[in-house]
Amino acid sequence: MQPANFVELLRHQSQHQPNRTAFIFLKDGEAEAGRVTYHQLNQQAQAIAAYLQTQVKPGDRALLVYPYEAGLDFIAAFLGCLYAGVVAVPCHPPRNRFGWSDLQARLVDSQAAIGLTTRGLAAKLTAQLSSSATTTPLNWCTTEAILLTQADRWVKPSIEGETLAFLQYTSGSTGAPKGVLIPHTSILHNQQMLQQAFGHTSDSIGVGWLPLFHDMGLIGNALQAIYLGTSCVLMSPIAFIQKPVRWLQAISRYQATTSGAPNFAYDLLCRQVTQAQQQTLDLSCWNLAFSGAEPVRLETIERFVHKFAPCGFQRSAFYPCYGMAEATLFVTGGDKGKPLAVAHVQETALEENRVVLAQPNDRGVRTMVGCGRAWLDHQIVIADPQSCTVCPPQTVGEIWVTGSGLGRGYWQQPEATNCTFHAYLTDTGDGPFLRTGDLGFWQDGHLFITGRLKDVLVFWGFNHYPEAIERTVTACHPGFHEHGAAAFAISVNGDDRLVVVQEIERQYRDRLPIGDVVESIRWALFQEHFLDVYAIALLKPGSLPKTPSGKIQRHLCRKKFLNQELEVLDEWQSDDNRPSDIHSLIHYYLNPLTHLYRYLALSKGRFRRILRSFVRS
Repeated sequence: MQPANFVELLRHQSQHQPNRTAFIFLKDGEAEAGRVTYHQLNQQAQAIAAYLQTQVKPGDRALLVYPYEAGLDFIAAFLGCLYAGVVAVPCHPPRNRFGWSDLQARLVDSQAAIGLTTRGLAAKLTAQLSSSATTTPLNWCTTEAILLTQADRWVKPSIEGETLAFLQYTSGSTGAPKGVLIPHTSILHNQQMLQQAFGHTSDSIGVGWLPLFHDMGLIGNALQAIYLGTSCVLMSPIAFIQKPVRWLQAISRYQATTSGAPNFAYDLLCRQVTQAQQQTLDLSCWNLAFSGAEPVRLETIERFVHKFAPCGFQRSAFYPCYGMAEATLFVTGGDKGKPLAVAHVQETALEENRVVLAQPNDRGVRTMVGCGRAWLDHQIVIADPQSCTVCPPQTVGEIWVTGSGLGRGYWQQPEATNCTFHAYLTDTGDGPFLRTGDLGFWQDGHLFITGRLKDVLVFWGFNHYPEAIERTVTACHPGFHEHGAAAFAISVNGDDRLVVVQEIERQYRDRLPIGDVVESIRWALFQEHFLDVYAIALLKPGSLPKTPSGKIQRHLCRKKFLNQELEVLDEWQSDDNRPSDIHSLIHYYLNPLTHLYRYLALSKGRFRRILRSFVRS
């Protein structure tokens, strides 16, 4: 029988398999630092909940701030909040002034009544977080100091399916983070979808390094293991970044069946795992390698399969999927073990929100990987974001989702909640839908994601996806980090102008002056996208603003660029007095005449459309 809430679920696991290992945490990604059984996990949760019941009321919010290395403490604290009927607010441990500012914002926004952390972090949190923005100073509890004997004092609270379990703050990739209301029903529904889509069984074993304060790490790794009653091996994301092979070594050592990450992590493994390290790996056990949270790239999949096939990795294990905080986590995924869905579409058609299939080797083609379909009672429509009507086939539109596993809105933001979570189609009246803010299309029963609605750039009436611009820039020099570019627009003299920022690989940090790459970038952007660039900035390695899951925070990049807060190694800016219209672009790039012939040969169709726009203007 399906449990009514997550508390009942964990209690069931602790009663029926008390001695089974629930979690293992690897210190530095290698040596075991701790194990916890389902009985111990239930006892820890009850003890923390008993303490909370003496300090706060059901429904109060509790900030959870734990170092990456305290994964088991975080899980116990999160479950303790559920057991007490307290609303957990997972937060990332602040590592710089922006992190402290974000934590302060969550403290104020959530109106937290208590904070849960470790001994090592408590004093710093108390000193750094200003209490002036709250009505009373926040009491910080170090959960490892709570005695397990307090578990006997726990009183089971009244928890219904719609009882609020936690606030899941959005990544902030397109704006200020907002707290999504996640009830117990949504958690359980998402867990059921993950189990079915991933083909999980009671014998599945997971390995994860994704941050537990992020939906992918918390819902997809930790809570899925509890839902299944299986074991999961965890490590710090810092341990992975420092030595990426540790992820694969853990999979090999524990014979994990399921593990995954954003696309950039697979690229990192391709670049950094040595041949000697490969020879120690057995990845034949890994039958589901999910990839989500950022665009899934076919070239990454091909490189990874080619490199790790000798270790037993199977191409059929790759599992592209799509999700978001507002949907609790999971939105779409394919059928496990089936071939990847791949679409080759014309870039110029995408600029007009049309889907025109092409051959892989055609010029101006964008190769995309499908992210599967909806599961259980979830339904997806592609809607016109302006008219709110269903888009015709072969058209790009906004992805709208409905179903039981979605969040219930934004914490104390009724207007944003109504706009995002309560959308109705004007032509059919169907709804309510969650407006994801993502753009995509259907092809052969698979959802393809083209980009974020708020990120799409418009120059001279044509849409441009920043991901495509960023790929073009990154390909201009071997010293450019493959996932380290951001493209955005700023206003200059009343016109929108393109800015690109690009991270430099460490080995090129001191030997790549901006003058060596400006013209190659400018010509590549003109040649591929018919765009002029206003400013180019080369950034220090690792300094491009990203979310914990690796999404590029383009809006934050733009803000930091305007405020001169980016860690810039070198930069270039065009003459402010040069006109920014299409006339000057054509004059600049198509002189001498040979450049015109070159561009006409590359993109006749786009040039004709541009010239028509020019004549009409």
